[in-house]
Amino acid sequence: MSAKSQAIVIGAGIGGIATAARLAKNGFDVTVLEKNDKSGGRCNQIVKDGHRFDIGPTLFLMPEIWEETFASLGEKMSDHLDLRRIDPTYKVHFDDGLQLQLTSDLGKMQTQLEQVDKNAFPGFLGYIAEGAKHYKISVEKFVGRNFYNIFEYFSLTNLPLIFQLKALDKHYRNTSRFFKDERLKAAFTFQNMYLGLSPYDAPATYSLLQYTELAEGVWYPIGGMYAAIEALTRVAEKLGVKFVYNSPVKAIQAEGSRVHSLETEDGQIYAADLFVGNADLPYIYKELLPRNNEAEKLDKKLYTCSTIMFYWGVDKQYPQIAHHNVFLAGDYKASFDQIFDDHKLPEQPSFYVHAPARTDPAAAPQGQETLYVLVPVGHLDETKKQDWDAMVNRARETVFARLEKEMGISDLREHIKFEITYTPKEWKQNFNLEKGAAFGLSHNFWQVGFLRPQNRHAQFKNMYFAGASTHPGTGLPIVLLSAKLTTQRIMKEMPPAKVTALKLSPATGD
Repeated sequence: MSAKSQAIVIGAGIGGIATAARLAKNGFDVTVLEKNDKSGGRCNQIVKDGHRFDIGPTLFLMPEIWEETFASLGEKMSDHLDLRRIDPTYKVHFDDGLQLQLTSDLGKMQTQLEQVDKNAFPGFLGYIAEGAKHYKISVEKFVGRNFYNIFEYFSLTNLPLIFQLKALDKHYRNTSRFFKDERLKAAFTFQNMYLGLSPYDAPATYSLLQYTELAEGVWYPIGGMYAAIEALTRVAEKLGVKFVYNSPVKAIQAEGSRVHSLETEDGQIYAADLFVGNADLPYIYKELLPRNNEAEKLDKKLYTCSTIMFYWGVDKQYPQIAHHNVFLAGDYKASFDQIFDDHKLPEQPSFYVHAPARTDPAAAPQGQETLYVLVPVGHLDETKKQDWDAMVNRARETVFARLEKEMGISDLREHIKFEITYTPKEWKQNFNLEKGAAFGLSHNFWQVGFLRPQNRHAQFKNMYFAGASTHPGTGLPIVLLSAKLTTQRIMKEMPPAKVTALKLSPATGD
């Protein structure tokens, strides 16, 4: 028997890669089992006919968290990634013809905002200042640490901070303190969709998102977001992590208070001292772990929305499409109600268009365009009739109509060489995302911090979790924090020296 502590990570999403690398750096012998043919999870890529698409995330945010991850592994991020700042961050289109370019240039922001409302700029400065406070408190006191019991979370020190973060107020309602124009409220709350949330339900804490974008920047790694996945995978392999692809896990086998092994679909048995689940946490409880009541509890929790995705290879360039483009629905509130309450495509959908070749020409063949379109939609719901073919067709027609109306693009459908489509069904099938919810469990007050599913199993003391549906939550930089926090907890509770001592105890004969 090897004296070195053996760890197995289920899933090679960014949380699994980062956790595996951190564990290897701390002395574990780590194997990662991944169901697909490469790492990345939902932060994967499609390459077809010279067109390169990021499948999921397209925004590189909070670079200091990425830098800390690389540094903790003995690397410099700048040696691995060529980052370009995107500014203006977005071009935002409203259905009445108004356009805003969100930018860190305060002079340009003032000019644009005062054209909408002459009193809007002081409100904007106050809003960003509040977002800065929320960001600092959140990262230092809540998102960036483990909570081992509810008394730590609701401590006398933390309770005042929860109120300072406006965790019990709603984001959209809170913007009324800063903006009067409904379009400006929308322009500074739609970012909640990064977390798969409605701004009408999300805590006001999430004004921190707009602060991070405008103060710290929206960045793009040359090669796409998948370049960051490839970089972290290389670093993990350099540290000795072994990746086993095309190896979906069938079952986790446990006895008493410990997991002892798992079985893959092809019948392979993997034994280890430590296990980390990076597949979607509700899926692990429901499909992989022994029968348990927790799976039923998780099914009743709130989930994020899903998306309809179009990946279009286009044989013509459209320079009027910026790197990041957001088209907001006219009836903003109704669109979110229909997504989150009715679990369908809204009557007036909002959508996002990503044109990476605007910054990275290699994303498309010369003279052509790679277009990624994301349309928020409700997650899978067995209690409702959901005609995904009809919703996909209506979403596509909405995109064509608004691009023609607001950008003068009337011939796009004739120049699409190929289309790849994702719906919630693909998110579930390809990445084991429960209910096809593209961002995992939701983030209301009752599903964050210690109230979110914990990063260690309550019964099986050597079964840990990292990813979007455990603490601290979803979004690439936050999942990197999840990897950090899970590793810290493992090193506190199950460091390699402790596992080695158990292996070399007299009972082993050594």
